[in-house]
Amino acid sequence: MDQLAALTVELSHSRAPLLGEPLAAAAIDWVTTLTAATLPEGQPYPSVHSALDGLLQAIELAPAASGWAPALVRYETLLLTSLGYGGLDPTHDLATALRRNGNAIDDHLLAGPRAAGISAVRERLVERLTRAFG
Repeated sequence: MDQLAALTVELSHSRAPLLGEPLAAAAIDWVTTLTAATLPEGQPYPSVHSALDGLLQAIELAPAASGWAPALVRYETLLLTSLGYGGLDPTHDLATALRRNGNAIDDHLLAGPRAAGISAVRERLVERLTRAFG
C-alpha cells in the first residue's frame, strides 16, 4: 500500500491545429458551445453526439468551408429537432438556412442571461462564413 496507482494518457488524435484557422475555429467554438449549453445533463443523445463527431471530422477534412458549412446547418437542425423544436428544412441556400436556424436557436434554445454571450459566438461564425462565401 506504499504505492499509488498511476496512469499515463497519450493523445492519439488532435484537432488542435484547426484552432489556428479562423473559420474552422469559429465553427468549432460555436458547435461545442451550443451543444454544451443546450443538451440536458445526464440524458443520452447518441444521434446528436454522433452528428457532432461527424461535423468535427468534416471541418477537419474539408479543404474549405463550403465542404462543411451545410453539415453545420444540418447539425443545428438536428439539435433543434432532438430537443423538441420541430424540423426546419435545411435545404435552402446557406445564408437562408443559417438565418432560419439562428432565429429558431435564439427563440427556443438560448433563453436566459447566458444567451447574449452564446449568440455572439454564432454571430462571429456567420460573419466569417459570409465573408468566405462573399
